[in-house]
Amino acid sequence: MSSVLIRNARLVNEGLEFDADLLVSNGRIVKIARNIEGENATIEIDANGQWLLPGMIDDQVHFREPGAPAKGSIHTESRAAVAGGIASFMDMPNTNPATLTLEALADKKRRAAIGSVANYGFHFGVSQDNLDTVGALNPCEVAGVKVFMGASTGNILVDDPQILERLFAEVPTILLAHCEHTPSIDANAANLRELFGDRIPPAAHPLIRNAEACYRSSSLAVELAKRHGTRLHVLHLTTARELALFEDKPLAQKCITAEVCLHHLLFDDRDYPNLGNLIKCNPAIKTQADRDALREALNGNRLDVIGSDHAPHTWKEKQRPYSQAPSGLPLVQHALPALMELVADSVLPITTLVAKTSHRVADLFAIPDRGYLREGYWADLVLVEPRTMEVSRQPILSQCGWTPLAGRSFRHRVSTTIVSGQIAWREGRVNEGCRGLALRFMR
Repeated sequence: MSSVLIRNARLVNEGLEFDADLLVSNGRIVKIARNIEGENATIEIDANGQWLLPGMIDDQVHFREPGAPAKGSIHTESRAAVAGGIASFMDMPNTNPATLTLEALADKKRRAAIGSVANYGFHFGVSQDNLDTVGALNPCEVAGVKVFMGASTGNILVDDPQILERLFAEVPTILLAHCEHTPSIDANAANLRELFGDRIPPAAHPLIRNAEACYRSSSLAVELAKRHGTRLHVLHLTTARELALFEDKPLAQKCITAEVCLHHLLFDDRDYPNLGNLIKCNPAIKTQADRDALREALNGNRLDVIGSDHAPHTWKEKQRPYSQAPSGLPLVQHALPALMELVADSVLPITTLVAKTSHRVADLFAIPDRGYLREGYWADLVLVEPRTMEVSRQPILSQCGWTPLAGRSFRHRVSTTIVSGQIAWREGRVNEGCRGLALRFMR
């Protein structure tokens, strides 16, 4: 591997901001100092005051491989990820076939080793009939176990009370939950069909998948976890009400944690008239009050990490009528610039943003030697420049070819992303020779 010397950077790490140089050799950070002299690095970058952050670790993506090449692949979506400041990702199990067997898990790891530009890990799925396999998992072989406690596709919706009891009692590692109460959603949809027939508008999405449907499911998940002592992580919170379910204390003191996704921090229900199905996602984007409550909670410890829930669909699919259009947004390519808007608007300190996108993710998933700017750690790094970036002027790297952020401009851009010591993204170009490494989980 090439050695890389980054000079004159503004480092953000573990609650501090400071000026320093950083040296990378053999894939790892070997020195951080105010001035590094006498090193003949293969590549030298003058950051000229740019922010130098740990690369984002995105714990929730849907890269669509195997099964949906028109929507995305590990190769295409990891290319988009490094452009957005994401050095590592953890992929969800609802592919085709779903990741419900050890053979399917091994196949995904093989595909990623061949084609991923970013570091990679994979979550294992739960169905109605694979609990024996889940219970026997080696916790070090998977990022986590994902349960859909609400509407999903295929056979991975788990809503049988007996199966959920057994799952929460026996799961051998961190359990990730998508929480929506399906009977409530079905009843809400039936009421809307009486009003609109087959012409339900996209703006009705947060009325169908409403706050009550989310709370009924997430409160059940928390209750089950408390009863069984489960290490639970509730994904993509969308409501102010749900925040009360989670404790406002440091990560190390909690067994039940929660996440928010960037689209629930950026959009609210006022955006449906303009964007329609392009922001249709599960759980739904809700009110401005919910969005603002989620933003505020990031400044404390009720919300532990920020993910993307990147979930691309084709443009053609998104043009269907609301009831037929799939849910999900492609977001990784603009993840860090979009989140930096919260820093620019003084919603979040940059130190908090780094904690929720890197430090805490590494801690939560027990990923050794990543997520921090520390000597001896893998060099997963991002240089962020205070320079206007117009989204519509960038080529879209995701296979689907569109973004709900089109027309927006951001006040920061990712100039460089380094993955395990390799230049993955530099000045608008992906290094096609970069290959990420498999994430390790030390549990």
